Amino acid sequence: MTSTTSHPLPGPSRPSIGVLGSYGGFNIGDEAILTCVLDCLRAHRPQARLVVFSRNAAHTRDHQPEADAVVDWEGVPQKGLLDALSGLDLLVLGGGGTLYDGEARRYLKLVRAAQERGVPTFAYAVGAGPLREPDDREAVRTVLARMDDVVVRDEESRLVLEEVGLEREVTVTADPALLLEPEPFTDRMMQNEGVPTGTRLVGMSVREPGRAAEKLDEGDYHALLADVADFLVGRLDAHVVFMPMERADVRHAHAVLSHMTAPDRGRILNEHYSPGQVLGFMRHLDLAVGMRLHFLIFAAVSGLPVLPLPYAGKVFDFARRTGAPALVGVAREQAGLLLAEVDRLWDEYPRRRAELQPRVQALRSLAQTTCVRVGTLLDELVPDPEPRREPARSELGLAAGAGPAGLERPAGA
Repeated sequence: MTSTTSHPLPGPSRPSIGVLGSYGGFNIGDEAILTCVLDCLRAHRPQARLVVFSRNAAHTRDHQPEADAVVDWEGVPQKGLLDALSGLDLLVLGGGGTLYDGEARRYLKLVRAAQERGVPTFAYAVGAGPLREPDDREAVRTVLARMDDVVVRDEESRLVLEEVGLEREVTVTADPALLLEPEPFTDRMMQNEGVPTGTRLVGMSVREPGRAAEKLDEGDYHALLADVADFLVGRLDAHVVFMPMERADVRHAHAVLSHMTAPDRGRILNEHYSPGQVLGFMRHLDLAVGMRLHFLIFAAVSGLPVLPLPYAGKVFDFARRTGAPALVGVAREQAGLLLAEVDRLWDEYPRRRAELQPRVQALRSLAQTTCVRVGTLLDELVPDPEPRREPARSELGLAAGAGPAGLERPAGA
């Protein structure tokens, strides 16, 4: 069930910290969050034993070198899972969208089990909603009330928790993935994907309908996004590159491509990439249009003009906080309005970029606040005998106007 390394056993200066979420390679955004949470914990306590509770332990072992141990938590005997929880000094839930119908009760069952064993618990910039099912609402109301600290990633999530009836202080920060560092996405990788270089490129992200996007009509939004893609091909003389953030996105990208009148100007990335590589891919783009939250986060952090296609509160909230256009819904009858927004976004981008940079910087600072809070809690629970020098803002990538290293936009882009 677990994978371990030869690190020394936990002790006063080496606490054992569990991280629970939708991890295991199912979604690039969730993997980006996990990378940033582990980096935060490792930076605060370099000797800590980090235990990831994963939905696919084999994937997590292969892709998260900061994890000292990995525990499967789905479809496994409960005794070993409960033993792993009992050995923790702190259990971190999230970040990411874990608290929604059909899923919240599953995650919070483990959190409750940890609490019953005397393990402190921390909600790390989680997302909440929709929450309509009684069992999920009850789990959220009771389990979060007993957590040592609750931090959510957006105002929408705080309002959802308030509506559920949670009566406690909830802190709003920002998505942990805002602090992700880029990895190279090389010209050779572009060539292997059949994506041209030396021309304008528009990135596009589509997603499947589901519990997080219940109101999406497949045929309607496939045709709408094809209209947007064709418009960008003609307006900018661009190629459109679809970036799947989940494997299910590939089918929907193909559906949009099939509706385009210029499908020869569209490409779908087919290989598996790390979150850092996807962030590095953004440096090749000139504009981004998308539905997936973390695609939009990566684009905004990279300094791109971004048009969100809101399907859920978390996307509306991100659009509001970054000053990006925020249309109401994704429906075919909005085609004219959407195309006008794309056109305006491109024309006004120099001004919009100047406004975007400080907004993104503020969000990155808020994301770092979550890391500070979990570190403060950890120090209260397990005092660190080794004095540490606090990192300078430049070391955190938070210097004025700074984004992730290596993602400055070229002059004239």
